[in-house]
Amino acid sequence: MPRIQGRLKAADLGLVINLDDPYSVAVGELYARRRGIAEAQILRLHLPRRPSLSRAEFEALQAELQERLPATVQGLALAWSQPYAVECNSITGALALGIQPGLCEAGCAPTKPSPYVFYTGARPQAELGLRPAMLLAARSVADAEALIERGIAADHSLPAEGQPPANAFFVATPDAARNVRAALFPPAGRLPARFGLEVRRESSQALPATLARTLIYQTGLLRVQGLDAVDWLPGALADHLTSVGGRLDNPPGQGQMNAIEWLESGATASYGNVSEPCNHLQKFPHPQLLLLSYLQGSTALEAYWRSVAWPGQGVFIGEPLAAPFAPR
Repeated sequence: MPRIQGRLKAADLGLVINLDDPYSVAVGELYARRRGIAEAQILRLHLPRRPSLSRAEFEALQAELQERLPATVQGLALAWSQPYAVECNSITGALALGIQPGLCEAGCAPTKPSPYVFYTGARPQAELGLRPAMLLAARSVADAEALIERGIAADHSLPAEGQPPANAFFVATPDAARNVRAALFPPAGRLPARFGLEVRRESSQALPATLARTLIYQTGLLRVQGLDAVDWLPGALADHLTSVGGRLDNPPGQGQMNAIEWLESGATASYGNVSEPCNHLQKFPHPQLLLLSYLQGSTALEAYWRSVAWPGQGVFIGEPLAAPFAPR
């Protein structure tokens, strides 16, 4: 993987707040204070508060972003949990790559590739013409506050002197359709000391009683059990390969696991699809790209965006600026 140059910082991030959503207003203002987002980079607007926008509603949103945010804004933090979709597109994918209107008729087909996968800089709007986006999604303002604090605590936190290495868990499962990503898991073993991290390849049928010092957790299941046994580090990234983990209004414990459940258990960022993608590997975070990008000091926003080749149906959620390996 080519060497990544720089990372996004608060001065590069645009913050979007929905004035019609009390959660969005509270979380957005809190995030602006805690991360020091300048007033010029904050866009307050009116949006429907429901899972999906129509194409016309999305085009109005995109026009406001282009007109009212300064050109220096390179990425976006969206301070809400809904809307997370635009028709059958994810809202984060549509904002970066444009809406793909055929997804509702052919969700299992290949989708528009993202140039961000091969991008090694920190000015994607200026150099690629796109802004990677992430939702500050949670079920309550209190949960969102805890998420933001984990992101802030993550910055420059690894490697941790005098501590055991952090762990990246890549967990294979007997679920054949959802375990396809196991072929991409990196080899197990301790990385060089300067990273302070060990790659662990495990089986869901024989997991350790406690997943200690967890920084990355990737697997493939309809629902992931035992999240209360995970010892999450600030800045942890976690996701599961399943069809519609990005439908963020799905109640906990019902149907397919909602990606917000990773954040509720203590992770700092995650990813899930909003419409049926089939199990194309390109539509899910690539384990090695995610790991290698994060180790080079990227933010959670950048590491996740660099790991998904076809992100049109996938929504990115979490605290965008968390960067545990960023140099001081």
